[in-house]
Amino acid sequence: MRRPRALRPGDRIAIVAPASNCAREEFDRGVSELRRLGFNPVWDENVFDCGLFTAGPPERRAAGFLRAWNDPDVRALIAVRGGYGSVELLPFLAAARLDPGKLFIGYSDTTSLMAWLTTHRGMTALHGPMLEGRLARGTMAYDQPSFTALLQGGAGLRLEPPGVHVVCPGEASGILVGGTLTQLAASLGTPYAFQPAAGSILFIEDVNERPYRLHRLLMQLKLAGILGRASGLIVGEMRGCDEPGGQVTARMVIDEFAGAVDGPVVAGFPSGHTTGPCWTLPLGVRCRLSTEPHPHLIVEDAPVE
Repeated sequence: MRRPRALRPGDRIAIVAPASNCAREEFDRGVSELRRLGFNPVWDENVFDCGLFTAGPPERRAAGFLRAWNDPDVRALIAVRGGYGSVELLPFLAAARLDPGKLFIGYSDTTSLMAWLTTHRGMTALHGPMLEGRLARGTMAYDQPSFTALLQGGAGLRLEPPGVHVVCPGEASGILVGGTLTQLAASLGTPYAFQPAAGSILFIEDVNERPYRLHRLLMQLKLAGILGRASGLIVGEMRGCDEPGGQVTARMVIDEFAGAVDGPVVAGFPSGHTTGPCWTLPLGVRCRLSTEPHPHLIVEDAPVE
């Protein structure tokens, strides 16, 4: 894995819109929060473009992303929000030169980019807060300690958020990969398919997907051999994924597929689409997942250096 330099106070973080755009009020509040953390947010006006579903046409979004990525004064890129459209950038990014010394931060639809960066380009990324709904709402919506620690290093960091429960006990060490389940499954069969190495620890999360849809998505990962190659599995909160009344739940689906993973399985990790603060996870680096004495993840290699 190629790791960028750790961020320091005053470093520039470029705000990009690889998918949908966000309201200007949310944008401005997110900018203020980045400044409060000691960073220097920069952007170009294209982040405010508005198309049918996205922040303008894919060519323009990809060009903005590449300008920020290849700007030597920019240390990291953060998405304004998810929504839809990140996958459209992949043909443009795959044909371009990417300076390895950058860190990309996002979740949700931007999983399309992070999964490609980590499993195809050997780069690290942070599955963490974006501007809309997270940084814009301050520390009630994102976990500041995990976010700032991983921007600045993070080796040895112990991530042990409340509410995580054990599905299958055990311990595993491997490269942490993954993101939003819908985007991971949608990539299969394309030149940009999610391709984790054997022994990786897989993280999956999603929002507002009914249990039968989760079952279909997980079956796709199982048949593609991805679950069988994982040394451990971390599942997010799966907010809004239970049937009304709770007769069929996301947890029931996870329990059914847990046996496909030869290692520990935990669920309820609050990263991505969470009800409370969104914790940050380092993708593309070696971590250790353990269920004793309580479920926790130790970051063995920092995503930055």
